[in-house]
Amino acid sequence: MALISPEVYTSMGLNDGEYDLILKLLDREPTYTELGMFAVMWSEHCGYKYSRPVLAYFKKYKEAMEGAGLENAGIVDIGDGLGITMKVESHNHPSAVEPYQGAATGVGGIIRDILTMGARPIAALNSLRFGPITDGSGSPEVVERNRYLFEHVVAGIAGYGNCVGVPTVAGEVGFHPRYSGNPLVNAMCVGILKLDEVTTAAASGVGNPVIYLGSATGKDGIHGATFASDALGEDNDAKRPNVQIGDPFAEKLLIEATLEALKTGAVVAIQDMGAAGLTCSTIEMASQGSVGMDVNLDLVPMREDDMTAYELLLSESQERMLAVAEKGREQEVLDVFHKWGLKAVVIGNITDNGMVTISRHGKVECEVNPKLLTDECPVYKSSTTVPEYFQHAFKFDPASLPLTDAKSSLLKLLASPEIASKRWIFEQYDQQVQTQTTLGFGAGDAAVLAPRGTKKGIALKIDGNARQCYLHPYRGGQLAVVEAARNVACTGAEPRAVTDGLNFGNPTYPHVYWQFSEAVKGIADAAEIMGTPVISGNVSFYNESDLGEVPPTPLIGMLGLLDDAEKRVGISAKDPGILVMMSVIGPDPEQMGLGASAFLAEIHGIEDGYPEAPEVEAEKWLCMALNKGISEGIITAAHDLSDGGLAVAAAEMVIAGTPIQIASVPHISSREDSMLFGEFPGRVLVTVHSVTAIQDLASQYGLQAYPVGHSGTGEGLSIHVGTQTLVWTVDELKEAFEGAIPRAMAGTS
Repeated sequence: MALISPEVYTSMGLNDGEYDLILKLLDREPTYTELGMFAVMWSEHCGYKYSRPVLAYFKKYKEAMEGAGLENAGIVDIGDGLGITMKVESHNHPSAVEPYQGAATGVGGIIRDILTMGARPIAALNSLRFGPITDGSGSPEVVERNRYLFEHVVAGIAGYGNCVGVPTVAGEVGFHPRYSGNPLVNAMCVGILKLDEVTTAAASGVGNPVIYLGSATGKDGIHGATFASDALGEDNDAKRPNVQIGDPFAEKLLIEATLEALKTGAVVAIQDMGAAGLTCSTIEMASQGSVGMDVNLDLVPMREDDMTAYELLLSESQERMLAVAEKGREQEVLDVFHKWGLKAVVIGNITDNGMVTISRHGKVECEVNPKLLTDECPVYKSSTTVPEYFQHAFKFDPASLPLTDAKSSLLKLLASPEIASKRWIFEQYDQQVQTQTTLGFGAGDAAVLAPRGTKKGIALKIDGNARQCYLHPYRGGQLAVVEAARNVACTGAEPRAVTDGLNFGNPTYPHVYWQFSEAVKGIADAAEIMGTPVISGNVSFYNESDLGEVPPTPLIGMLGLLDDAEKRVGISAKDPGILVMMSVIGPDPEQMGLGASAFLAEIHGIEDGYPEAPEVEAEKWLCMALNKGISEGIITAAHDLSDGGLAVAAAEMVIAGTPIQIASVPHISSREDSMLFGEFPGRVLVTVHSVTAIQDLASQYGLQAYPVGHSGTGEGLSIHVGTQTLVWTVDELKEAFEGAIPRAMAGTS
């Protein structure tokens, strides 16, 4: 008689076919502990079973899967013997259930991912999505819940990041009704390391000791990876034990101890105990190194003595690492961690039998070939269906829109939480800890850091546009890449590499899998042309509530490199100058820049149409021109045009401290709303002193440079369009832009 019933393995997230495969691979029934280990390792969160076929679009990912090495693919050489590593991870479901700890542990986990590369974490970023927070945008109960999640997620990020000593330097926030009940919380971390000190997670060396490092193991976060690989439901509160509890002060000690221990040279391999805890670290390290590993769980530091093998292996307690040390040198590692007041215990050793053998109270609870859990994870490819709304969006005709008052439309756009100032958020973050941040929130299109040990600077941005990706996933994926590239280029940096966070609904739904596949292909194609390879990333599926799945939300974390950090520029110039629009030369717009636009959504209450397609090759030339123009001092400020088009971009420059007078608006279309609020890729407002110099530069790269007015003179914002001149004071722009989110959170919107 079978010892394990279908109710048992299905409750862990396995289906009948997967359980049958486990029986076949083991040629026996698994123990209860082994079953739990298979369940978490074969979850979407760890095994990427639905996403793996689509991720093959990414050249670096495909190379890694074919054996060219995943770890080193995640490092960008910036010269001077230094490299940058970066990654983004989602913590969506935990944040929906317990927003403070869900967000906090998301930050802690991604910091440790960077740390185990041998890098010092130097910057954190985040991308967040919530349901509407303004009065009247939903039922009072839903709006209040969205505010609660928003407030406590931001507090969790701030509480952890500020205490751990890693500056939070950039981020973005979006709002949409479909995120109600399933917020998205994506944390990104960036680290710097010496290229000759890169560490590995591949265990090696028969007889080498396996060392447990960091905080004790508790019963929090058990089956957290499985929880993240299933849809949220009515039993959300019952899943609170799946959410980990973080301790940023322990993490700060862990960072310093780990970096010091790595410098001893005694550490052979190291990995974070993140998703799936001890299971993931033991199995993956043994599998990557093609070795066996014996582990005695009785030696694991634990908060409660009665913990079972199953609980110890599947707990996702935070601030823990697993390392393999060189035999005979383990005491060097132990001494470092003990000096920092952290637990460090030898719990096993490397073997040559290729099996991971784990015991508790003298009984073998697990004896498996680790490659069965890593390499044999089943892979699924769902069918795809093009949804009807996509066909409908093709037929959108902006000429059918009624004309609106441009002056009030701009103020309404600036006051929409999607576009409004995020000061209420970023003032909770410590941007200056480590004293390397030279351009922070609101000052530029991307953050800029000046790392010690080099004169170079790095520009960082995370960005995404769910509305565009929903209405045209392929273009939306492309647009996310080129906009993030423009953002870092507007500081003077050369775009170099991408990390992505892919947030989608249930992959078994054909229209969702189509959205996912199209968006990833768009990202991959754009990244290839832009020369910004996707070096790392994360996939989060099953993001849905009773409202349906969330909008497809791929996020792009972009790294840019400046040869000289001191030459970076922001969106506001110090001195008066000439305002010029630099832009790519593309075909006539399909939908006047109003399809899938913020103007259409916020002013007309319509989500329809296609975003304009980017000219990706020309976007690359635009970034190169910005890089050269800023480094040579031709361009003194730059701001890209995105949500809300020309009018919103100009208003943001005014709010940042530069009065703007636009005397001539490029006639992209005959409609005033298109000229002011249309969203056309490949456009940047730059401040210069010489029109001739900027036009010569633009012509070198096949671009246009169109003088539109002046910056730094007069007051407020004035735009001459058609036969009228529209004027906004600084105060009314700031009132709309700066006051929107505080009013919403106070319930006075």
